[in-house]
Formats: sequence, C-alpha cells, structure tokens
Amino acid sequence: MAIARAKTFTQQLLKGRFFMAFTTIIILSFIGTSYIFGLYSGDIKTTLGYDQTTLNLLSFFKDLGAYVSVHAGLIMEVAPPWVILSLGAMVNFFGYFMIWLSVTHKLPRPPVWLMCLYITIGANSLGFANTGAVVPCVKNFPENRGVVIGLLKSYIGLGGAVMAQLYHALYGNDNAADGVILLIAWLPALALLVFAFSVRVLQAGPREIKREKMFFNGILYMSLALAGFIMVMILVQKQVEFNKAGYGITTAVIMLLLVLPIFLVFREEIYTGSKAKLGLTIPPPTTISEMKIVPNNDESPSTNQTTTNTSNNKDNNNNNKTKTVSCFKNVFRPPPLGEDHTILQATFSIDMFIIFLATICGIGGNLATIDNLGQIGTSLGYPKKSISTFVSLIGIWQYLGRVLGGLISEYLLKYKCPRPLSLTIVLFLSCIAHLLIAFNAPYGLYIASIIMAFCFGAEWTYLYSIISELFGLKHYATLYNYGSLAAPLGSYIFNVRVAGYLYDKEGLRQLEALGLTRKHGDELHCVGVKCYQLAYIIIAASTFFTAVVSLILVARTRNFYKEDIYKRFQDGENNEVSRRNEQEMD
Repeated sequence: MAIARAKTFTQQLLKGRFFMAFTTIIILSFIGTSYIFGLYSGDIKTTLGYDQTTLNLLSFFKDLGAYVSVHAGLIMEVAPPWVILSLGAMVNFFGYFMIWLSVTHKLPRPPVWLMCLYITIGANSLGFANTGAVVPCVKNFPENRGVVIGLLKSYIGLGGAVMAQLYHALYGNDNAADGVILLIAWLPALALLVFAFSVRVLQAGPREIKREKMFFNGILYMSLALAGFIMVMILVQKQVEFNKAGYGITTAVIMLLLVLPIFLVFREEIYTGSKAKLGLTIPPPTTISEMKIVPNNDESPSTNQTTTNTSNNKDNNNNNKTKTVSCFKNVFRPPPLGEDHTILQATFSIDMFIIFLATICGIGGNLATIDNLGQIGTSLGYPKKSISTFVSLIGIWQYLGRVLGGLISEYLLKYKCPRPLSLTIVLFLSCIAHLLIAFNAPYGLYIASIIMAFCFGAEWTYLYSIISELFGLKHYATLYNYGSLAAPLGSYIFNVRVAGYLYDKEGLRQLEALGLTRKHGDELHCVGVKCYQLAYIIIAASTFFTAVVSLILVARTRNFYKEDIYKRFQDGENNEVSRRNEQEMD
C-alpha cells in the first residue's frame, strides 16, 4: 500500500502544474547566456582582430538570434513544448560550439558573416527556451501572469551570473574566453534536453488562487536569497582571490538555492492530495489534448446528442458564412481588448505599433549599453576590476527589474493603474541612465548600470504581460515572440549604426591627431568622454520620445484596466468549483 501511494503521489507530482513551473525555472536559469556577451566579447575582438563596429555587428546578430523567434511560436502552434525545447538544445550547442572552434583556431578563421551566422544560431536557443517554457507556464497560471512572467524572466537574468560561477568551479581562475564559450555550448543544451518532457500546457480545472500566490511568493523569497548570495559572492570574489575549491563551495550553495523550490512543489502536491482524500477537489489536471476528448459526465446521453447536433448546426452555419467572407476582412476589426486576437489583428493594431516603438528605443538602447559596457568603462577610465564587477552585477539588477517590475505593476493593477503606465515610467528612468553615461557624471557608470539593467529587466516583464493581457492567450506562443521582433532592430540602430560607428569615428580622429594610421586588422581604441557622448545623447533623446508616445497606449487602455482583466479566468474556476460542490451535495 505504501509503495502504491508513493507511486501515485510521484505521478501526481510529475504531472502537476507546480512541478512544471519548477522545471521551467531550472531551464531558464541556464539559458541566459546571451546576457554575458561582455565576458568574452573582448577576447573575440582580440583573437579575430575585429574593430568596434565589427564587434557591435556581431553583438547585433546575437540579439537578432535571441529575439527573432517567431518561427518557434509558429511551430508551437502545432507541436508540443518538448519539440521546441529540444530544437533549442540543438541550435544552442551547434552555434556556440562553432564559435568555440573558431576562437580556439581549431577551424580556419571564419569570415565575419559566418561568425554572425554562428552567434545568431546559438543565441536563437533563448527564443526557443522562452517559447517552450514561459508560454506554457503563463497559460497554466493565467491569473498570476504578471508575477509568473516577472519571476521566470528574472531567472534568465540570474542565468549569466550562475554560469559564471559554474565556469570558475570547473576551470578555476582561468579567464580564457574559450572556456566560457564551451560551457555555454553544452550546459544549456543539456538542461533543455533533460527537462524538455516535463513542460506542457495543462487544463486549468478547479484550483485555489491563494495557494498559487503562496507558491510563487515562496519562489520569490528563494530567488531573492539566490540573487543576494550571488551578489555578495561577486563582490567578495573581486576583493579576495578564490581557488577552484572555493568556487566549488560557492557553486554548491548556488545549486542548492536553485533547486530549493522543489520543497514548495512537494508542499502543494501534499496539500492537493490531502484535499483529494477528503473529496474536496477533483484529480490533478491532465493535458489540454487529453481534456478535449473527455465527455461531460454531468449531461445525459440525450443531452449530449442534442448539444452535439446544435453545435454541428452552428458550425455549419459558421462555415457557410466564412465561405463568403475573406479571412482578411476582420484584420482591422479586432475584438475588444482582452479577448483573443488573431495574429494579424494584433499585428496591425495601434497598440502593437506603440509596443514595437517602445521595444526599438527602450530595449534597443539598453541592449546597446549592455553589449558595450566593458568598452564604455575602459574609454571613461574606470579600473578593469571595477568594470568586471558591474558587468557581472548586470544580471542581478536585471533580476530585480524583472521581479520587482512584475510585482509592482501587479500591485498597481489593484488600483486600476494601467500596466503600460509602468512601462512609461521605466522608459523615463532609462533616459537618466543614458545621460549619466553621456556626460560622465562622477560614479555615473555605476549608477547608470544599475538603472539601465533594472529598467531593461522591467521592460521585458511589462512587454510580455501587456501583450498577453491586450491580445489574449490563444495565439500567445506566436505573439510572445512577435512582440520582441523590434529588439534586434533597436540593437542594430543604436549599437551598430550609432554607438559603434561614432566610437570608431572618434577613435580614428584620435589616431590622426597623434599622427598615426591604423593598419588593417589592428584593434581600434578610443579614450575619453567623446567616444560615446554623442551616441548616448541620441539614445536618450530617442528613449524620451518613445516614453512620451507610450502615454498614448496608457490612454487607450485606461478603461480596459479599470475592469477586472482576469475575471473570466476566475469565473471559469469558480463555476467549476461550484459544480463540483453541487455534485458532492447530491
């Protein structure tokens, strides 16, 4: 009997929504590799002899791969999440492994276009992981989507710091970039393959929203402990020389904190099991595909037959209507906000246009800062150890932005405050960070890196939450990726055409002033405020303009957010619970 109960409980746990959320956390903790480009970009630049414009071009293609993943969403419209996650593992390993072979000269030096292709393929694993892991989790917890998105995306932000600690535990103090690249080639791919079959979309069924909030609050506290420990360790490691054993102990603590939420999963499943024994809940939900073929036992066969005939008549009438109406007729006639939009209806809406603009200027400008932070610090004369410190802490500030951004905006929803207003606020805050860099304020880069990373993390949480709320969840797998399409465009404009171009222009001017000429293949250096000043004035002005435009989205969605936007999910749950209670009374 004990063995049978243990087996039943294990199956219940592995098929439950809470274990699925836990595996999503593990996957995302090892996939944030695109955010640590600054740790190995300098070695790529030196090894392959790139100038800053070429390096920024490589960075752009990294962002292109990370954020252009509509194909992953389209595949998920017809395939289960494990297919998406498995594809993500394959592209991650291939792309970064080819970069490792190139940097270590195990392959002939590739042309620039081929390196761009490699990093695009490798970084595209982030889009596959986001689609295959985050989207199912949002669909499984629709009433808590702001908190869920914030928490899950925050673990991506921590992923870079986790990978850095793992690297030192495996390789010690060897700072060679080839070791980092090899690690990010095989480890994320392994995590995706191991947990691919644990992620799936489940039918909601009756559940207790308060228990879900308690579960995610517990994860929040554990993630805060993880982020706090990593931050302390980063600061300590910059002051004290750690050996390989010391890094091993640190990594062991990080891994423990990372898997700690499994105890919350056990707690919730034990609670669910105890309620089931008392007959207060129905069995754990199955997958949506399984639920669709289960008939409603509350109806008699005659009722079912009548309902089926009525449904078939309605479907025939609808089919007759659609024969004479083109599917493009309704592109500019979208349903009310909050209802399920088609992909085309969402694409051609004014709201999506404003979201695109916010992504181009807001996220694009911050991406340029993340990718150039090392070079910015060097040009402004910051010590190398200080640059390494605040580059390493970027993941921590992103984490806080994603988590606190989601929690704050979720809290403001109780007071009918539109979530786009939170997006507008972080866009204005980003302008401050850009101006601190442009005018080299005292300790300005330290403050700017914190503000910029916090806003960057919060912007992603708001972007994905707003899209899910305004356009519905039916096509969220595609719209989730569709919303981030503008990020690479913003990265290209501000990183390559603005920051990279103006940096090289100023660097050449400084060489000419010294009476020197640059030889082909030599690395180009620029020193002083002028290297990035004009670029960040342009970025700040563009971000400010976007923040003003985003106020239009606030005004357009004000009435929508005055309503209870999650009411239909809660009504469905309450109706199911009421039906179950009536059966028990009978």
